[in-house]
Amino acid sequence: MIGNNKQTGIVEPPQKPSFFQRLRTILIGGARSPYDKHIFHKISLIAFFAWIGLGADGITSSCYGPQEAFINLGGHIYLGIFVALGTAITIFIISTSYSQIIELFPTGGGGYLVASKLLSPTVGVVSGCALIIDYTLTIAVSITSGVDALFSFLPPQWYSYKLIAAIAGVLILILLNMRGVKESVVPLTPIFLIFIITHVFFILYAIIANSINIPAVVSATANETRNVSMGVGFAGMMFIILRSYSMGAGTFTGIEAVSNGLPILREPQVHTAKRTMRYMAMSLAFMVLGLMIAYLLYRIEPQFGKTLNAILFDRVTTGWGDIGYVLVIITLVSETALLFVAAQTGFLDGPRVLANMALDHWMPTRFASLSNRFVAKNGILLMGAAAITVVILTGGSIRLLVILYSINVFITFSLSQLGMVRHWWQVRSEIKNWLRKLFINGIGLILTSFILITVSTLKFHQGGWVTLLVTGSLVVIAFLIKRHYINTNKMLHRLDSLVKVAESSGQEHIPGITHTRDIKTELDTKAKTAVLFVNGFNGLGLHTLFHVVRLFGGVFKNYIFIQIGIIDTGNFKGLSEVERLRTHTESEVNKYVEFIKRQGYYAEGYSSIGTDAVEEICKLAPIILERFPQAVFFGGQLVFPEDTIITRMLHNHVVFDLQRRFYQLGVPFVILPVRV
Repeated sequence: MIGNNKQTGIVEPPQKPSFFQRLRTILIGGARSPYDKHIFHKISLIAFFAWIGLGADGITSSCYGPQEAFINLGGHIYLGIFVALGTAITIFIISTSYSQIIELFPTGGGGYLVASKLLSPTVGVVSGCALIIDYTLTIAVSITSGVDALFSFLPPQWYSYKLIAAIAGVLILILLNMRGVKESVVPLTPIFLIFIITHVFFILYAIIANSINIPAVVSATANETRNVSMGVGFAGMMFIILRSYSMGAGTFTGIEAVSNGLPILREPQVHTAKRTMRYMAMSLAFMVLGLMIAYLLYRIEPQFGKTLNAILFDRVTTGWGDIGYVLVIITLVSETALLFVAAQTGFLDGPRVLANMALDHWMPTRFASLSNRFVAKNGILLMGAAAITVVILTGGSIRLLVILYSINVFITFSLSQLGMVRHWWQVRSEIKNWLRKLFINGIGLILTSFILITVSTLKFHQGGWVTLLVTGSLVVIAFLIKRHYINTNKMLHRLDSLVKVAESSGQEHIPGITHTRDIKTELDTKAKTAVLFVNGFNGLGLHTLFHVVRLFGGVFKNYIFIQIGIIDTGNFKGLSEVERLRTHTESEVNKYVEFIKRQGYYAEGYSSIGTDAVEEICKLAPIILERFPQAVFFGGQLVFPEDTIITRMLHNHVVFDLQRRFYQLGVPFVILPVRV
């Protein structure tokens, strides 16, 4: 799109894509157009697909959460009934409290934004960093648990390949997510349905087939409750129950995912999110209660190399012959596959948290960038690489990963609930039902804080300290990044005085260019033409312009300005936001045109919007060169007092990429330093 006053009608000559470009299109898909009016409809998720993409993490936590809780009961398995009931109640309380967060933050109310807005930005960055680590572990735990389920029915001699299988699983999901949100969810719908159908069947069959034994289980539960209470006291019995309850806290992970992923849901987003939350809560509570009861009815005991679910399914199908074996295989394969799908939560929400923090300059701004498929490519790659690292360092041990996993999510849970409690108390005079809302979030705060303290205490020496150390280190890094961006903005503000000079150029002296102010220059497309890349009418762009004039004097008769409006996670929220970006981009580039025209030069402005500045500029360059064959391209690049790996990581280097591309085409490109 040429957003200027001049439409040349010249079309860029088609170029044959390279082998790697064709391969990339095959694997990831072609570019999407930001001008497509149906783009948000095409890439958003309805409640059912959101239940799969965002809820799979919660559903599949039933593959390891109840197992950990049951194992940590020791020999007191019948106390598992109380653990299961407490877990189910907690699921509904946390999901209800997050539904209130969804209502209060209709554009996305993840733990980072909630803590930042309702408590403080400092608390928010702690919540955000905890979420990033949590979503990394979500990917690692889901993939590893899926591999465990897969190898539960494979020969023992194959166990040495588990780590390789886990790494391969992460790589596959990286590729799927680079294609897009819906593309990574919709193909997996059959797997999700098979998982739900088979697990519901096994749970219902286990309960119905053993319904005659339910009174015996109730009696055994009463006897065990009485005996344990008499043996270690009521406090000792509660410790056993609460320890099991907290060690199964992995069950609650994923509940917050819907509030984090609100922007990818179909309109009306709040309604879709709340429906998704209900689907997730009901299905997860059913799984937890059903599996714990089935464990008791069949008196399941741990076996090396097998999950409790695999043992349960084998016991249920005893005597069924080949049909039973095939059914167990289908169930375990669906469990494995859906555990891989559960890693989607980390890939969908992790990059979004990174992007939100990047927009607030707690993380490198590149994490807010989108690919031409409108996915946060840098975030996806980082989350995938981090997950692979975690899997390798832990040796793919699900027990160790679950220990690391359960802490961070409750840091975010607790801070989010605290922020909501504070909010309802502050607005109590403005909202009629504030007390009910405060009560819901208050109960959520009590439960999540209790689990956080218990899990951190019990798991600290088992490896929980590693999670806290890594999270704390990431918080420190975030503050260092923020400080760098603050210092950079202060240095850039020194150039803003040029804007005032430019705006008053009709009255004041502009060094180097006022000599042509009163000359009415006619268009001469054969004359020397300076093409400048700008990003807003600011001191940085004007500094580059004045630098060109000072260096080359009156050599250039025409000035062309190009500005690309970058579509990122901050403005890719609807057609109105994209249109606002387009209008703003045209307005900014036209300010340069009007300014240079007042100096007596001929000027044009070109603008476009897209996800990649280099690609958009390369589309416009042939049009400009066709019209102005004597064009020389200029770009300004910030030069810091000290050039370090940090400055290179935290700032883009678009002009260097452009220079390489233009040099390959034989087009002159000059980089002008802008010292700050």
